[in-house]
Amino acid sequence: MYIPAHFNESRPEVLHTHIAAHPFGMLITNGNSGLDANHLPFELAAGEGEMGVLRAHVARANPVWQDVANGDEVLVVFRAGDAYISPTWYPSKHELHRQVPTWNYIVVHAYGRITVLDDERYVRGVVGRLTRTHEASQPQPWKMGDAPKDYIDTMVKAIVGLQIDITRLIGKSKLGQNKEERDIRGAGEALRASENFAMGDAMLAEAEKKADQQG
Repeated sequence: MYIPAHFNESRPEVLHTHIAAHPFGMLITNGNSGLDANHLPFELAAGEGEMGVLRAHVARANPVWQDVANGDEVLVVFRAGDAYISPTWYPSKHELHRQVPTWNYIVVHAYGRITVLDDERYVRGVVGRLTRTHEASQPQPWKMGDAPKDYIDTMVKAIVGLQIDITRLIGKSKLGQNKEERDIRGAGEALRASENFAMGDAMLAEAEKKADQQG
């Protein structure tokens, strides 16, 4: 991924936060059948291993778990937000007319070594933790025990676990850092007005940072 210096985000704690907040990742593999991409919800164990561990599961019918070998390098891409940016949102455009459209975004690339775990206990743990995490905000959280035991047993047998030991984290936060503070702020406010609060707030935070740097 091409990362100009002003868009680089290398702090592991920030990248872990992005992954935890946006856990639906794209797993890219290059196995026996060539390049493949699978879209999966991941669990991040940030405190494990050198740079964290990712855990997921796939359908047994999905060939990916047989297409890769334990120890193969894989890439998981997490998208933490994106937005089209109109030149009309920049105050400087109305003075100088020297702006063009762009697309801002926040992404994390997690490289790692994959291990296939066709193990019922492991799979139950992954599914149980994912369920508790994502059901926590529901008025009446669903839990695995709500379904008949034989049904859950059958479902668990139909999936296979994956573990990725992260070896490298790369982050890119393209938020207009190369623009004037007023232009970053103008775009951030416009994004909030269009209800893209995540990207709007991120750009406004960058505007505040630039203002502080300028004194």
